[in-house]
Amino acid sequence: MPVLDAHLESIFDEVVRRNQGEDEFHQAVAEVLGSLGPVIRKHPEYGDAEVIRRLCEPERQLIFRVPWEDDAGRVQLNRGFRIEFNSALGPYKGGLRFHPSVYAGIVKFLGFEQIFKNSLTGLPIGGGKGGSDFDPKGRSDREVMRFCQSFMTELYRHIGEHTDVPAGDIGVGGREIGYLFGQYKRITNRYESGVLTGKGLTWGGSQVRPEATGYGLVFFVDEMLRSRGSSLEGRRVSVSGSGNVAIYATEKVQQLGGVVVTASDSSGYVVDEAGVDLDLLKEVKEVKRGRISDYADARGDSARFVAGGSVWDVPVDIALPCATQNELDEAAAAALVRNGVGIVAEGANMPVTPAGTRVLAEAGVLFAPGKAANAGGVATSALEMQQNASRDSWTFEYAEGRLQQIMRAVHDRALETADEYGVPNDYVAGANIAGFTRVADAMLALGVI
Repeated sequence: MPVLDAHLESIFDEVVRRNQGEDEFHQAVAEVLGSLGPVIRKHPEYGDAEVIRRLCEPERQLIFRVPWEDDAGRVQLNRGFRIEFNSALGPYKGGLRFHPSVYAGIVKFLGFEQIFKNSLTGLPIGGGKGGSDFDPKGRSDREVMRFCQSFMTELYRHIGEHTDVPAGDIGVGGREIGYLFGQYKRITNRYESGVLTGKGLTWGGSQVRPEATGYGLVFFVDEMLRSRGSSLEGRRVSVSGSGNVAIYATEKVQQLGGVVVTASDSSGYVVDEAGVDLDLLKEVKEVKRGRISDYADARGDSARFVAGGSVWDVPVDIALPCATQNELDEAAAAALVRNGVGIVAEGANMPVTPAGTRVLAEAGVLFAPGKAANAGGVATSALEMQQNASRDSWTFEYAEGRLQQIMRAVHDRALETADEYGVPNDYVAGANIAGFTRVADAMLALGVI
């Protein structure tokens, strides 16, 4: 944990006391508070109004029962969550995660991060997150449909295009969003397109939304390099994961001239010295829903599969963790440093542990936190909301151009804020401070609510 000013330390102690056992949430709060010392010294009004203390407490926390029947007619039971964390800038906005690991602490950590991420985009959206401990893996389409319908039967009363706008996350893709939206439409008797984002293109979705998080991550890295007179051309890149974010990060790196040499899943990782074959990876993971070892088997001599192990042992110039939280620890960071990594940028939410972050900082590695580097997903969700509100539909090229503009602005905002507060090139501090001050100013303007 970073060293905190006395006032910030008292806030953190209160967060731990009021949210016992929620380690991921504690980690996220400590990471942000560790950047805010210079802010409250420069702007004591934030401390006087207890804005930071209020910001650490969700405006609303929803936990509900989700009963559903499996294909054998057995009643199954899961738990649903929605954390509506902060609406000072706009309606709550953030994804739904369906995964066995989901519990209150995970959802709070994700919702807290979402506040600052959404603020950094410059768009009028607040922060929230949700999900369930339901695991869609191995379930039939009809089982997933019944679960989603039961989940939405409770959630629908808490959301709306001007209130709270969920989207997808781990375990929630186009199939799940379709079932959720169908049930919302059925219950409310309204075709309220803007209530969910990540929809299909034929029924209110946006071009570039599936690609947005991965593309946005690489646009951010490209800006980091560009600000130092360099580019992605010829760079060797490692990517963890093989889901949506990893696949589209790989695609954009390749389009900009880099070479992605890894992909992974929970069984292990592959190293492909010829560069990852994106079409094959999509076929294995998106069409056949196979394991990453299947990619190595189909690829031939250029690829090798490593069971277990650490994808971060592979020597690269740039590392993009795109799988899940806390996947890149102190030992992995040390391995990357030994092998000469220059940039690490988070495609997933908080994939680098605090100890890993310290190792990278001490070695002078440029590090981009997820709240800045992976903001492209929620930014394009907000663009989907904009299209829904105006009954419009943009071309792929126009939507991608808007995404690139937003990511450039996020990068510049974080870098310039770091300079302003005396921590040059510190993207973590810059992103935390820039995200915080915009929300804090709005909270002050709205009064004690």
